[in-house]
Amino acid sequence: MRAFFGLTSDYIKDVYEQMFFMNYLGNWSITELYNLPVGLRSWFVRRTIKQKEEEAKAVEDAQTKSSKR
Repeated sequence: MRAFFGLTSDYIKDVYEQMFFMNYLGNWSITELYNLPVGLRSWFVRRTIKQKEEEAKAVEDAQTKSSKR
């Protein structure tokens, strides 16, 4: 589908994925997410991913450390 004046279906799918992700992990409301500027919403998604990766690494490091005892 071509979008002359508007958003493509792929773009909308990406927006919905971001909104689901932030609603699921961050308990944001759909209204809050919809009203966030695109750049800020994208930043929150990237930052949440970074945080989750850091948390997973910390858990992995703690498990490795405790298994070496």
